[in-house]
Amino acid sequence: MRMAISGLVITLNEAHNIVDCLRSLRAVCDDIVVVDSGSTDGTIALAEAEGATVIVQKPFLGDGPQRSLGLPRCRHAWVLNLDADERLEPDFIAYVKNTDLDALGVDLVETRRRNYIGDRFTPYAGQYPDYVKRLFNRHRADFTPVVAHTCVKAATSTKVAVHITHYSYRNYPDMIAKCKYAEWLSVGLAKSGKKIYPWHPALHGGWAFFRHYVIKLGFLAGLDGLTLSMCKGIGSYLKYAHALELRRSGKV
Repeated sequence: MRMAISGLVITLNEAHNIVDCLRSLRAVCDDIVVVDSGSTDGTIALAEAEGATVIVQKPFLGDGPQRSLGLPRCRHAWVLNLDADERLEPDFIAYVKNTDLDALGVDLVETRRRNYIGDRFTPYAGQYPDYVKRLFNRHRADFTPVVAHTCVKAATSTKVAVHITHYSYRNYPDMIAKCKYAEWLSVGLAKSGKKIYPWHPALHGGWAFFRHYVIKLGFLAGLDGLTLSMCKGIGSYLKYAHALELRRSGKV
């Protein structure tokens, strides 16, 4: 018999994604909690119409704290956390339906993710297998309390070769726009006390481009691989450059 598990999603103006995301979760979840940070596009009404429990937390607390806020409202120990632009693939659904998660003896299950640009998937430039931490026991694991790119911290885990689909970017402009996350990451870096030198933005930005384009074979993905790698480099550059800017301005 399938184990009872809960679903968790955080949202902000995800009307174009939320229904498909929640219906995907419904394949394996008995209840779903949505933590919204002030949507104005109908996301909340759509989520409620799909039967989700919606919590509104505004202002946004940060990626990790916002997700953690929803955990006490989840009814079951095992939680499946998705982003609104993610969907479960059939092999993931079959795995959850046929696995006694408690019997695994771990707190966290890591699974593979296929990342898309529009309707295009590439296994290159770090886009696959891209293991992500989405399925976990909320009594023994939690999200890292960071503003951007949180992950689940757990003492024990296992990796399983089943899949989540991630509609990462609608197109190239959307990919570039998402370099905005570098600003959030830069705040944590600026506050960390780590030494940052004037050459670090170029060094880290150049290395990020080289790692994704050459080492992770982005060049095999044509223009998609080049654009992905450039955006990774720009994001890393901006992270260090803005952290320096924040320190010099005394704003951290």
